[in-house]
Amino acid sequence: MMDLIEVRHQLHRLAEPSGEEQKTKQFILETLSFFKPHQIHTFADSNHIVAEYDFGEGPTLLFRADFDAVRIRENLNTDYNSLTQGVSHKCGHDGHSTILLGLAQKLFEHPLEKGKILLFFQAAEETGSGAAQFLHSQFLTHYHHPHVYALHNIPGEKSGTILGKSGSFTCSVVSCDIELYGRTSHAAEPQLAICPYTAAQTITDKTLSLNQFDLSNPLYRLITLIEFQVGEKAYGVTAGTGVLRFTIRTQNDELLQETKAEIETMVREICDQEKLRYQIRWLEYFAASNNNSKAVDIVARAAKELNLPYKEMPFPFSWGEDFGLLTQQYEGALFGLGSGEKTASLHHPDFDFPDELIDIGSNLFYHIIKTELNNPFQTENE
Repeated sequence: MMDLIEVRHQLHRLAEPSGEEQKTKQFILETLSFFKPHQIHTFADSNHIVAEYDFGEGPTLLFRADFDAVRIRENLNTDYNSLTQGVSHKCGHDGHSTILLGLAQKLFEHPLEKGKILLFFQAAEETGSGAAQFLHSQFLTHYHHPHVYALHNIPGEKSGTILGKSGSFTCSVVSCDIELYGRTSHAAEPQLAICPYTAAQTITDKTLSLNQFDLSNPLYRLITLIEFQVGEKAYGVTAGTGVLRFTIRTQNDELLQETKAEIETMVREICDQEKLRYQIRWLEYFAASNNNSKAVDIVARAAKELNLPYKEMPFPFSWGEDFGLLTQQYEGALFGLGSGEKTASLHHPDFDFPDELIDIGSNLFYHIIKTELNNPFQTENE
């Protein structure tokens, strides 16, 4: 039996940012070779991997784990610290991928009687581009109504607790860059310039006024100012350009799209009034994870079989997860796995994925499969 803790530690050492996960990909491929998938699929335009186990007629189930790291300097003092300067696994993707490798080991050692199981090792989750690349490949169109599952570790929740919720489990999130273009002048003649400061201030105030901070409210909308910059370090020149950056998150995609349209209209009107040119860019989109209630019930039943505590979430998490794109098109569920009440928060320099979650996660995935095979739920499109 493979030492999965050492596997997780090696993934932690390799930490690579989104889109640059070549060493991590190679290590996962080498590890998968011990567990004999019936087929391994790779992709020309991404670092994604899908390990396929085909046990004959039956439902198709996909389980996803992400394996990119984040650009955060590590504060840990372990023998498996990240070897990549300024990049580390501070979201637990090393643990998520090890859990999926643990599921591969279980499928190899305890084959199923039926069904197709797809283990999707996903690159580029942190930038919101990985799931979109995967869907664009149309890989899943070759399978009949696959159901999709994924987990994310949740610091602050008791270790081993399973967290579920029907409907939106995580928020829709998008980032926004607004560039403003006026006209410079000599600093002694500011009346000859078109300075974007007034417009930048008005846009910022009006954008932030759209906030609705109550996460339990379906109209929850959190807009955060990331950067406000006007002009540059040139003391003889009146400011002629500006940059504003925001992140926007809502409980569902409909409200996110409405908010984007509202901001675009407001920016256009203000810039026309101030005689400014402008450009808006929408970046790093994460669709809300739209959990199917029957899939959530499958997760809850599997947790109960393993005597794991199960917690129904009253409202979504405010962060985004690009698995949401898959749940917008395929029925399934993203759920949480408590990683400890005293564990550092996600994206904190002190965060380290708890090794004790590896067996819990892989056992739960395996029991989700068994539960679905014994009690399959009908896809709405069938």
